[in-house]
Amino acid sequence: MAKTIIISNRLPVQLQISNGDITAVPSVGGLATGMKSVHSGGDSLWIGWSGLTDEEIPEELVPKIDSALAEHGSSKVNLTEKEVDGFYYGFSNRTIWPLFHYFLEYSEFELDSWETYKAVNQKFADAILEKANNEDTIWIHDYQLMLVPQMVRAERPDISIGFFLHIPFPSYEIFRTLPWRREVLQGLLGSDLIGFHTYDYERHFLSSVRRLLGLEVSFNDIYLDDRVIKVDSFPMGIDYKKFSDAAKEHSQRTEDQKSELQKRLDTHKKSAPDAKFFLSIDRLDYTKGIAKRLNAFEYFLKKYPQYKEKVRLIILAVPSRSNVPQYKLLKREVDELVGRINGELSTVSWTPIWYFYRSMPFENLIDLYTSSDIAWLTPIRDGMNLVAKEYIATRTDKTGVLILSEMAGSANEMNESLLINPNNFEQIADSLYEAINMPEEEQVSRNTLLQKRLERYNVEKWANDFMNSLVNQKEKDQTYRSRKLSVDIMNTVMNSYTNAKRRLVFLDYDGTLAGFHNDPQKASPDEELYALLDQISSQPNTDMYLISGRDKETFTKWFLPKKYNMIVEHGVWISQGGEEFRMLETVKKDWMEKILPVLESFVDRTPGSFVEEKNYSLAWHYRNTDPDFGQKRSVELNTVLTSLIANDDLSVLNGNKVMEIKSSNVNKGRASMRVYTEHDYDFVFAIGDDWTDEFMFQELPEDAVTVKVGRQKTQARYFVDNTKNVRAILKRFAEKH
Repeated sequence: MAKTIIISNRLPVQLQISNGDITAVPSVGGLATGMKSVHSGGDSLWIGWSGLTDEEIPEELVPKIDSALAEHGSSKVNLTEKEVDGFYYGFSNRTIWPLFHYFLEYSEFELDSWETYKAVNQKFADAILEKANNEDTIWIHDYQLMLVPQMVRAERPDISIGFFLHIPFPSYEIFRTLPWRREVLQGLLGSDLIGFHTYDYERHFLSSVRRLLGLEVSFNDIYLDDRVIKVDSFPMGIDYKKFSDAAKEHSQRTEDQKSELQKRLDTHKKSAPDAKFFLSIDRLDYTKGIAKRLNAFEYFLKKYPQYKEKVRLIILAVPSRSNVPQYKLLKREVDELVGRINGELSTVSWTPIWYFYRSMPFENLIDLYTSSDIAWLTPIRDGMNLVAKEYIATRTDKTGVLILSEMAGSANEMNESLLINPNNFEQIADSLYEAINMPEEEQVSRNTLLQKRLERYNVEKWANDFMNSLVNQKEKDQTYRSRKLSVDIMNTVMNSYTNAKRRLVFLDYDGTLAGFHNDPQKASPDEELYALLDQISSQPNTDMYLISGRDKETFTKWFLPKKYNMIVEHGVWISQGGEEFRMLETVKKDWMEKILPVLESFVDRTPGSFVEEKNYSLAWHYRNTDPDFGQKRSVELNTVLTSLIANDDLSVLNGNKVMEIKSSNVNKGRASMRVYTEHDYDFVFAIGDDWTDEFMFQELPEDAVTVKVGRQKTQARYFVDNTKNVRAILKRFAEKH
């Protein structure tokens, strides 16, 4: 039976060793909660590190740990102290975490840490491979395990793999500073579906894939060898009901049932009924902007001194990675700031900041959420920030104001909050003032919309949306496979090829017989290709044509001595049996002097592009340009050319990183049909990779075997993935006599 296997750095349970015995307690973290709907029953397994190093686990307890974890549907990956140090505290949190959060100055690029990261990722991959069957669905989580998808894919090519990144993905300019940037991208591309919290992160990832790996990206699909990888955004939600219900239950407590923290909060509320509580809850992390927030609070009190003794900032900083140097420095900075501000501004009856450096139980979090008038969350960079959503979920009477950094992923969904730039103290001070004075009806109006959205798109919906998308991607892949020129279909084609009385074979060149090259003149045929073409063209009753947009001079040099049949410049020229090229179509070229200066002006403004002048067409190549810039310029050029050639019977062909302007009455479809009508052919085969070949696929008879190289939309009956597959087809043809 197929199962779902979830993989994360940490398991959703905490192990506790006491008196030689072991107990496993479920975690209450966002991911553990969110995956409940996926990780339930006997058809799922969660793989991760237990939180205990090999050195910490007595040998006699190993079987007990395994059985305790099995009760929670979990299985552990063993890690040594050294591995945790290099993989988790090292590469994950001293390289990837700061880099992906735009703290480039904190990023360390240590080869040893990278090697440990690779080795530990392989451990996780091996643990998956040990437990997984081909029918299973794998869902890998977060930045600690970015190499695992490809490691699993290498061993199980057909298994379904999803990956979700819970932190931001940085812009290309930041990501490119990572020495192992290509390996990280290739690791992630082992997935069928890659998920991010926001469209911005998705866009940054696709940009890096295009620029660093040179892969073709169409909307949010990445074409890699024989696969299509989907990239999409899935904003993570919270267990809305859990927080909302807890807040409702909290509001009905008697005095005796209240926690000590709640009683203290109530006392302060009563002593100053008009005073407002600001709430700030974060892990103690430099990405959260806690120090900036403290300085902004001081700025606010100086700009609006009337609120001294009228506001109190409650800061809960949860300890995090306290053995990483930057975190130790941050702890000291925050401690000193709180001490200084309280020292300078406190009065006999008022302390401006309450500072807690600890984890708090769920009950106390609800105390803080329900008692605070304003939640003030201003991370400098944050993948999502679920605290903002939790605060809104607990506001049962719909009052309260959320001030949120626009740098948090959740800001995209929470436009009704007061969005601020965490670096703009003036804006922050004014937003705090606005929050204090916001009329209750406006608070209710904003929070009503927020709550409806958060309740609808909760964490369970997030998990289910991702899993459904992963299943759809697999089904989409199956439909592709039904049109793929598979072994069985190829056997049928070969049967027709062998029994045919007369065969006609059309072969495109660039992107079909040969891969693309930055310099088109360097994409010359190799010895293997010559040998295959020699064998096919010499077969009796077989007419083989090379059909290309190339200029006749290049094909004369490469192929005329071989006496192959050739059609070049999209159908302007033809050469049969080694004769000199003759014109197949009468075409004009007086338009070229009008268009050439336009193309040259685009070359001047688009570094890396160049113009290729053919006998009867002009081509603007942009393969060497920045991918996004080249695409932008091609759209611009297309618009300019369309208006210029409207009355000249010319066409613009958009090929693979090339735009070609030529006469409208010339195309591969017309040329191939003229050849087809010369004899009585009972087997026709045509293969090509771009839009210029679509004319040929459309015009040839319905029973022709037409094949597209690549997975783009096509008129061809079948497709293959790459030039390697094309060579395999040619070898099959060449073997027949």
